[in-house]
Amino acid sequence: MGLTFEDRPSDSAYVDRVWRSRSEGLDRMTSIATGHWTLVVWEEAGRVRAALQGPETRASSAPVPEDTTFLGIRFALGTTMPWIPIQRLVDGHVELPDVSRRSLWLAGSSWSLPTYDNAEGFVRRLARADALVRDPVVAGVLDGGSVSLTVRSVRRHFLSATGLTAGTIRQIERARQAALLLEDGRSTDEVVHGLGYFDQPHLARSLRRFIGQTATQLRGRSPDQLSLLYKP
Repeated sequence: MGLTFEDRPSDSAYVDRVWRSRSEGLDRMTSIATGHWTLVVWEEAGRVRAALQGPETRASSAPVPEDTTFLGIRFALGTTMPWIPIQRLVDGHVELPDVSRRSLWLAGSSWSLPTYDNAEGFVRRLARADALVRDPVVAGVLDGGSVSLTVRSVRRHFLSATGLTAGTIRQIERARQAALLLEDGRSTDEVVHGLGYFDQPHLARSLRRFIGQTATQLRGRSPDQLSLLYKP
């Protein structure tokens, strides 16, 4: 029992990952930090609902409704919806109106409800209607490329397209990598030196802030349920 996850990568430039899950016998979980925002569709007590879940700058405890199925489309960094400022979603969410078993209302139009298998088709339709856009500066910087912009201009692109700075996104991603290594049984010293932390206290602070668990808990596979912590 708990929260069971299934996830897959995506070949869409707009999508980072698609996931689905089901809850059983679990009332709370630890939601880890993420630089991405997600469209979540869930069915609870016979009612279908949907929300835009924003980037999360720190781990938090989140309620889990009983016996509920979830679908998530986690968007690639730099993907935004022009009709809603990403800053409005940071550490929060916006529930969507007029959701049924067949459709949802988004960006001023009705769309067929996405599924785990057709998520990319759903996203393509949004992009063709300009309900989704991509910022190439963000993608270029994160891929290690060079851009002919000032540091201030790059910062503006990141804040506009992700709601976060590039530095915060990298810190979150490093903490996720650290958590995966610790779960696999790597020593704290290996993780500190391998990922460039200053020392063990630096790693500990990062894990508390972004993952919500200690190195000991992660190595011991604590019963605390974590949100999507996938291996690439």
